Amino acid sequence: MGHILHIDSSPRGERSFSRKFSREFITAWKNAHPEDTVSYRDIGQNTVPHVDESWIAAAFTPPDAYTPELAKAIELSNTLVDEFLAADRYVFGVPMYNFNIPSTFKAYIDQIVRVGRTFAVTEQGGFKGLVEGKKILVITARGGDFSPGSPAAPYDYQEPYLRAIFGFLGITDITFIHVENLGAGDEAREQSFAKAHQAVAQAVASW
Repeated sequence: MGHILHIDSSPRGERSFSRKFSREFITAWKNAHPEDTVSYRDIGQNTVPHVDESWIAAAFTPPDAYTPELAKAIELSNTLVDEFLAADRYVFGVPMYNFNIPSTFKAYIDQIVRVGRTFAVTEQGGFKGLVEGKKILVITARGGDFSPGSPAAPYDYQEPYLRAIFGFLGITDITFIHVENLGAGDEAREQSFAKAHQAVAQAVASW
């Protein structure tokens, strides 16, 4: 039995295409794997706070030295890290904003990238990810065509960043389904939807 952490980061509700296809995947996955469990967090409409000075102080203070203020400052981060580590697979719905991820998802990432929890500093001064043997599926929604070879491809900082930061934590098995070209008219959008439906079905069968 596996456990999936499903996160949506779009502030849009039913109009969100990243939500639409992440929900489609989870529904199909649960039908195919009824024994698996899913935890859901909506950080698009229930946002995670950005880190602040108190958070930083707490993150680099041993827990046995916490003041009540530091304990409170790091409380949500501890909850998010525990939730993240409890899953063995992740499904993230992530729209593209200005060639990258929305700040809602960046705030979440900043809360879970924690020294001693999700990565370690080695004696040689390097880094070691502590989250290994897990899988990520990222479903994006993009207004343009950022596929390899397209004119906009060099502006895609979304996929490279997500591969880098989760790879830093030790997760290298990352699959992307890009729902692209959504701003290019009805025909292009329908073609993109058809490809996304097919990609979701393939991911359910092979992930």
